[in-house]
Amino acid sequence: MPDTAALLRDPTAAHQPSAMRVGSLLVLALLITIAPFTDLVPPNWGAGLKVAGLSLLGVLLCFVAKKQVELRFELRSISIMRLFSELEDAPVLVANGYGDILLANTHAQRRFGAEAEKPLTLCLRSTFSNPQAVLFRLQSQAHLSGRAYEEFPSNANMMAVTVFRLRPEVYCWRFQECDDKSCRELTIPVLSVGRKGEILQFNSVAEKMFGADLGDFQDLFCGGAPSVGAINQVRTRNGVDSVAVAELSSSGSHRRLGLIPIQLSSPPGAGASIEDLPVPILNLSSDGTILDTNRLAAKLLGKDSLKGTCINEIMRGLRIPLRDWLAQTASDEDVPRSEFLQLIRDDKEVFVQVTLSKAAIEGKAGLIAVLNDATELKTLEAQFVQGQKMQAVGQLAGGFAHDFNNLLTAISGHCDLLLLRHDQNDPDYGDLVQINQNANRAAALVSQLLAFSRKQTLRPEVLDLRDTISDLIHLLNRLVGEKVQLTLSHDPVLKPVRADKRQLEQVLMNLVVNARDAMPEGGEIRIETEVMRLSHPLSRDRATVHPEEYVTVKVMDSGSGIPADKLQKVFESFYTTKRTGEGTGLGLSTVYGIVKQTGGFIFVDSVMGRGTEFTVILPICTAADEVEEKTSDQPDPQRTRQGEGVVLLVEDEAPVRAFATRALRLKGYTVLEADSAEEAFRLLEDTTLNVDVFVTDVVMPGMDGPTWVRKAHETRPDARVVFVSGYTEGAFGESGPGIANSTFLPKPFSLNQLTEAVFQQLN
Repeated sequence: MPDTAALLRDPTAAHQPSAMRVGSLLVLALLITIAPFTDLVPPNWGAGLKVAGLSLLGVLLCFVAKKQVELRFELRSISIMRLFSELEDAPVLVANGYGDILLANTHAQRRFGAEAEKPLTLCLRSTFSNPQAVLFRLQSQAHLSGRAYEEFPSNANMMAVTVFRLRPEVYCWRFQECDDKSCRELTIPVLSVGRKGEILQFNSVAEKMFGADLGDFQDLFCGGAPSVGAINQVRTRNGVDSVAVAELSSSGSHRRLGLIPIQLSSPPGAGASIEDLPVPILNLSSDGTILDTNRLAAKLLGKDSLKGTCINEIMRGLRIPLRDWLAQTASDEDVPRSEFLQLIRDDKEVFVQVTLSKAAIEGKAGLIAVLNDATELKTLEAQFVQGQKMQAVGQLAGGFAHDFNNLLTAISGHCDLLLLRHDQNDPDYGDLVQINQNANRAAALVSQLLAFSRKQTLRPEVLDLRDTISDLIHLLNRLVGEKVQLTLSHDPVLKPVRADKRQLEQVLMNLVVNARDAMPEGGEIRIETEVMRLSHPLSRDRATVHPEEYVTVKVMDSGSGIPADKLQKVFESFYTTKRTGEGTGLGLSTVYGIVKQTGGFIFVDSVMGRGTEFTVILPICTAADEVEEKTSDQPDPQRTRQGEGVVLLVEDEAPVRAFATRALRLKGYTVLEADSAEEAFRLLEDTTLNVDVFVTDVVMPGMDGPTWVRKAHETRPDARVVFVSGYTEGAFGESGPGIANSTFLPKPFSLNQLTEAVFQQLN
């Protein structure tokens, strides 16, 4: 493409060198083409030279045509740019990345003396004290984001500078001199303040209130720097007065502040009416009755008419009762008091920061309340508190799961040993099966607790949700009962997802049970699956779903619905709308934990009296992922394979160690026992001892499992490893055990699961 900078200076200059080269090549092509018709070349070269010459001539003609089109396009762009700049009523310049002016409109030529090829910094020396720093800062911003804007004080007015990046290393500069007309039209004092607190400019109302000699914040505000959104004390010509401070605009070099006098009953022309104030404000009596309000306050509070309403009817205190707060403010010194309050609204949860100050209203003692929307701030605070709570519960769940899984391993393991010695005709066989089944139920309970804390070990596999829901439908029908009708609707082209089947079933059961409980008189629960394609990010409920292809599962009921102010809390731990004894508040928290750990999203919509809809969004599985082998909780005769070899078992829990030793010996393995890593090293001191597999707990007193195995591998590098733990695989840390030829077996494990893990390592 032609050089844009050169084209702006001289539309034909950038094409002169290329035109000379093309002309030379055209002459060469013509010579090659006519050479066969002369005696200068051998006859047998004629055909080849003709073809070569004509080909070169054709390529050059195409090149010339392309260059002509490009030149016309560039000339048209330059003409439009010149025309556009001349239509502007402000100085407009085009400069390259080095600050050299390429184009200047008439206003720029008159205002700055701008000319082509003249440095931009030289033209702006009379406007800015340090033009080089200003130009560098704005040009850097425009280079990164395409546009930059900033305002600067210039004589008695302000200079607004806008920079656009037209092309790489070509920028358009626009200078607009602001006469501050908007500030003069306001009926409140307006100050333009610099970075260090110096007052750069003020309107006529401010001059009338404070005088013409304004230095900085220290001269004007009694407390030094003003507090935006609160009542401040200022020194005026008539003494010390109270004003509310609002930030009207802000740029990199200065900000514009509006000062709102709180003597709201002053005569016309002496101050601003409450309706004109640019911040939400309430005029209160000493007992909290709203006497007056402005439009912004009514919009924030969601009410059309508030006069005569007591403030405690529309807000509630989070720290102290509102009446106590009003009484303290009315009786104490005239010091602004700020509190976070919650609005009493049915549609959504809104928090406001209210700054309260005493004021004389129509000759009587009253209060002025300046409001600020604090919903986002309180939301962030709630997220932080919820994160802290989840972290504490997660630590508790992890420790609980470790100890409980050790107990379950010993119970279910010894039960497996007893089942080996009893057949189905034995009278004790049924009792042993009951023990085994209840131990498995207890293990599922621990898994649910870990899902709640998002710490469970997931075993993902590629799933077709149609098959998963079909396998579960019989259980779901029993759960909902006879009064509720369960309906399924599947997308015919549903794509697979990668998830833990057992945990996904837990999600569906919890959602269906919640839907059933919302319809005590009966109704319909509908489960729908479909493929969703997002072309743009979906932002909702403080989460963003990136453009991709997903599978959605919707669980809809026709129940009573969830109030709007409670929708945001349904996934919080221990939060429930059910009566005491009917719910724990962990069901939807567990669902949320499983879905998030699977990499998906869950949203809820509800309409009072019409029902609730939960939508689970899961990413599709695009590749042929390997499906991890599922281990069975029940004894399987096909997997009771005999083995041989030496196993070193390191386990600090005596009941677990006793069960594991007996289980491995029953399958033909030679087992050496150790209750700690130090004891294991004492056994390994015998160099004649051959050990094939280490079976070791991960977390033990003293040296942990991965540490002692790494040390043992220095002398026995061929030994295979089976790690077992009551914690999840997260017990290794984010990097994993980092040991070759190792596998992980979570507790509680059955007899067959342990022996199969050892068999797989040896074979």
